[in-house]
Amino acid sequence: MAKEQRGIGAYLVNLGLLSVLTVPKLLPYRWRIPLVGWLTSHVVAPLAGYDRRIRENLALVCPDMDQGEVHRLTRAVPDNAGRMLAEMYSSPAFLKRVRNTPMKGPGVEALEKARLEGHPIIAVSGHFGNYDVLRATFDHAGHRVGGLYRPMSNAYFNKHYTHHLKNIAQPAFEQGRRGLGDMIRHLRGGNMIALLTDQRDAQGAPLKFFGHRVMTPLSAADLALKYDAVLIPCYAVRKENGLDFDILIEAPIPHSDSETMMQAVNDSLEAQVRLHMDQWLWVHRRWKDVQAP
Repeated sequence: MAKEQRGIGAYLVNLGLLSVLTVPKLLPYRWRIPLVGWLTSHVVAPLAGYDRRIRENLALVCPDMDQGEVHRLTRAVPDNAGRMLAEMYSSPAFLKRVRNTPMKGPGVEALEKARLEGHPIIAVSGHFGNYDVLRATFDHAGHRVGGLYRPMSNAYFNKHYTHHLKNIAQPAFEQGRRGLGDMIRHLRGGNMIALLTDQRDAQGAPLKFFGHRVMTPLSAADLALKYDAVLIPCYAVRKENGLDFDILIEAPIPHSDSETMMQAVNDSLEAQVRLHMDQWLWVHRRWKDVQAP
């Protein structure tokens, strides 16, 4: 976990981010979300160096990509990230817009069957589209969905970020010993937990993602095997209008061993990212310990 940041520098960064997220709330929702996306893409991302990191990741895993497309992604990726944060900070209007979004895909029936039977469910996704749409939709559909989140390193920003995160759906478990224990008890009670599995885990297993080995967390598969939970990849894909979503529920991943199951999760996410390259958070240092295929 990143070291907590306090002091005048962190406070000023928080004020800047808070201004970007709250001042546009004076506008109607349909204008607010794209405005924050634009500000994030054209102001925040260049200042934070996200353009460079996106280019570095794409050069590593998609070396033949046209440079025009690379440039487009350096703008489109942070735009999606900014929209996602704006949606979180607009929770009443956001929930009203997305919570009735229909689920589709080969896993919908299995998901509903598990809910009706009180069977533990682990919904896995990535920093793709807007994963909060999944939590909102699952909650509205009758799932008691618990999410595990990593606190922001900026202590001032984290305070209001966590508040808005919990407005989408509860319970939300903070990453750490206590949060993990609470999350496991929630799962064992026949409920759903939602996990994002696409960040580097130094203690994970070297599995493939975009043709390279990445340190992948095994915890989702470990929990599925230990508690006989349904492990099911789920995605909220942003539509062309930038405000609405398609929710895709894939078929459950068969139980086998943790590495095989998590490779299937990586493959599932990669397939979605390749279809919608601008909706995955390419600023992650996913390939920090890159190994040959």
